[in-house]
Amino acid sequence: MVLVFETLRWTLYLKGPQRANHAAVAVGLNVYSFGGSIGLVATYMNRDQIEVHIFNTVSLRWIKLTPMTTGRGEHPLAVPSMRMGHTAVLIADVIYVWGGFKYTRDFCNVLYAFDVNTHRWFKPTISGNVPETRYNHSACVLVKVMYIFGGFNLMTGCSNDIHKMDTTTMFWSLINTTGTPAPGSLYHTATIIGKKMYVFGGQGDQFNYSNNIYVFDTEADCWLHSVTSTQLLPEKRRGHSAFAYNGELYIFGGDNYRLNTTLDDLWKFNPETFSWKKIEPKGKGPCSSSFRMCCCMVGDRIVLFGGYIPDDMYILDLSPGLKTLCKLAVIQYGLEQSGLPHDIRWELAAMTTNSNRTLC
Repeated sequence: MVLVFETLRWTLYLKGPQRANHAAVAVGLNVYSFGGSIGLVATYMNRDQIEVHIFNTVSLRWIKLTPMTTGRGEHPLAVPSMRMGHTAVLIADVIYVWGGFKYTRDFCNVLYAFDVNTHRWFKPTISGNVPETRYNHSACVLVKVMYIFGGFNLMTGCSNDIHKMDTTTMFWSLINTTGTPAPGSLYHTATIIGKKMYVFGGQGDQFNYSNNIYVFDTEADCWLHSVTSTQLLPEKRRGHSAFAYNGELYIFGGDNYRLNTTLDDLWKFNPETFSWKKIEPKGKGPCSSSFRMCCCMVGDRIVLFGGYIPDDMYILDLSPGLKTLCKLAVIQYGLEQSGLPHDIRWELAAMTTNSNRTLC
């Protein structure tokens, strides 16, 4: 009999950008954050350009990019306006930002692209069946194809269609699916594991919440019907975070507004057994700010930040090494640092000092 122990640990708590309903993506050792609202206050959404913040997971510091100036021959509409409820995905060296809306309820279905090498925006030339405007949909990537599922439109309500953008041809397609589809929802998550997309949770029309898993086979364009083999299930929720690790799906946080419940739990879903397991990481993680946080994986670490309690940022280490555990012990017990190497003292200072965000 082999015993498997969970080694997950919350290793860092600092302050980040004051943001919710934003979109973020990991690029190497950096996390790029785009747009969003300031907590529940979105009056600043009329700004002309979307804000871009970058978090370096080595220095543990944030910078804010200066607004992009429009020079001769450059079109100002190549830069997206400030927005929330949009998505961002990384394919090769380009981050694609799609959907969302401004505070004025100006919805968008224009595809914008951000070059991570030059930090310049551009609008790709596209063709095909462009999805209708929506917000709080999901976006995930398989190889060089971006999949868009669900979301909300003021005219049609919650959607359950799937569109894909093939970035090799820049062609949009509406997928004609077979099988019983997931219901229309927003604030859900969609995560790729292998060749399948796993849709979990979310909010439907009439404030109906879900804790179901729906599986879409991207090779057969088919929704698969599966039966959960356990009675142990996460609470119904929306606005949670999700990520895949070692072939399993993890979900964290969210809320159930209808039940006035804020959630700060972590669950693991095994696609082979179709079963859930609640995970209890060591350390102190988010408590009441976990609705609409952004979640990005950098190596074996998960960076979570933002949400409707202003500027919390946490790191969940899925496989902490001895060096990390020793640094945590020094911080926890207030141990003497003067005899430690300079680089270790620098790392300890970075772990315990909030970032003063600078323009770059």
